[in-house]
Amino acid sequence: MNEPTEQTDIFLWANNIDGVKKDLDVEFFLFNKHYTPFTTRFGAELSSQIKPMFLYDLINFVNMGAGTGLSVRDFEMSEDEENVLLRTDLEKVGRAETLLNLIEHQRGDIVEFSEQEHEFKTIKGIIARFTSKDGSQKPFYAVKQISQGQVLKGATAWEFRDGKFGIFQADVGLKVPSDNQVLIVGKDIFVFNQTKFERLFNYDYKKQALADQKVAEIEKQFKLSFPEGLDLQSLVRERKKTINKIQKIDVGAITQDQVIDYADSMQLEIMTDDAGAIIILDGNDLDTFVNLINEDYITSEITGRRYEVKTKKLLGDPEGEPPRG
Repeated sequence: MNEPTEQTDIFLWANNIDGVKKDLDVEFFLFNKHYTPFTTRFGAELSSQIKPMFLYDLINFVNMGAGTGLSVRDFEMSEDEENVLLRTDLEKVGRAETLLNLIEHQRGDIVEFSEQEHEFKTIKGIIARFTSKDGSQKPFYAVKQISQGQVLKGATAWEFRDGKFGIFQADVGLKVPSDNQVLIVGKDIFVFNQTKFERLFNYDYKKQALADQKVAEIEKQFKLSFPEGLDLQSLVRERKKTINKIQKIDVGAITQDQVIDYADSMQLEIMTDDAGAIIILDGNDLDTFVNLINEDYITSEITGRRYEVKTKKLLGDPEGEPPRG
């Protein structure tokens, strides 16, 4: 049985880091929308900007908060409030945990970012990894979202220099956000900007919690079969569209046999195993299954064509007819 991990005392941590901040080394990683990390380098002329932008403001915020009553609360149980620092477990945010695991344990597989090969328009965030030269501090990470609105492309951008406009010389220009966003220390994620944290890691706890509840209802209602290593929960977590839809489904309105008959009548490819369980091999199968239990397929009585309905509005019973059960 795993022992519970002790949470980081962020106030003690910030006080300790403040004393050694000038001696810390820093390296950078970019990651894209698919959460693939890339190594990257920075020029010596940026050295004076890096720690103030990625570390000093974080430390100052926490140290000042220690004197003004800043409280730390669990992200999943709290709202974003003034003088509150939200915290969550790294293991709950799968994409962040995977990224750090790749950086720490599979460094040899991470390639250096190249605009020609990877395109900066796909980049979602930047990670600053801090370490101490003497090894007294475990690595910690400051993460910032990269908005494409902050990116300048050489082919279309101008620069203003010496009183005149000219062609922007670099491949890409980036205005690094100055606000504090996300800090990861040990097994804790500290959220300074809730909106950007959620966008960085596609983490929406409230939606996910409701989806988890619906998944449990679906698993109770239907017999499903998955390849080894997959289950309904893991597939749903990776598909934001499915999370949004599954929250609204009235589980129990349609039975297992009705799903299979419905799929057959709509000429949809849905397989069952020898025990009658519906086989779901991947996300596409999952989407078809979810659409079926949400009754999202119709056949036009006029043309006979089949349609997938994107939005539905339930009509009331016709006037003069008893309500349907």
